[in-house]
Amino acid sequence: MKHLIAGLGNIGSEYENTRHNIGFMILDALAKASNVVFDVNKRYGAIAEMKLKNKQLILLKPSTYMNLSGNAVRYWLQKEKIEPVNLLVVVDDLALPFGALRLKPKGSDAGHNGLKHIRETLGTTQYNRLRFGIGNDFPQGAQINFVLNPFTEDEQRRLPERIEIACEMIKSFCLAGIETTMNQFNNK
Repeated sequence: MKHLIAGLGNIGSEYENTRHNIGFMILDALAKASNVVFDVNKRYGAIAEMKLKNKQLILLKPSTYMNLSGNAVRYWLQKEKIEPVNLLVVVDDLALPFGALRLKPKGSDAGHNGLKHIRETLGTTQYNRLRFGIGNDFPQGAQINFVLNPFTEDEQRRLPERIEIACEMIKSFCLAGIETTMNQFNNK
């Protein structure tokens, strides 16, 4: 059984380690822990493939920039013949406090342009998402600057532990399913 794990972010050194790129960071950590390397020369993004027991995981970091993430997700779902029920999108979330992790089987895009484009491209909100809280400590009108800036020093110290838990959630999602994973992890 195959799963597509799409970590959202923006390509380019100016976006590295920014809040909006937490999806890339989580997939990088998962790949590193599994000793797999991303092939950056694939269509619509960087791809890494890993095995997890009897599951095959296709890790995708779209090269389409955040606002066009749906193009990459749709392409790789079709290419790998993966049903949306086996898609997991890893994304930053302003509505959650820093480090909070929430797995959901469906939902609105909540103003997130990457999720909005995936919804528009796939024509559904019926796909799984792992939301990583980045907080919302910014003045009114400064949302774009907030998400495109690096984490604070305190957040950077706490980030490795939260990323590790996100990786465990991804593995649990693929092996045990969404319900079990939500019950085990969603309020930690």
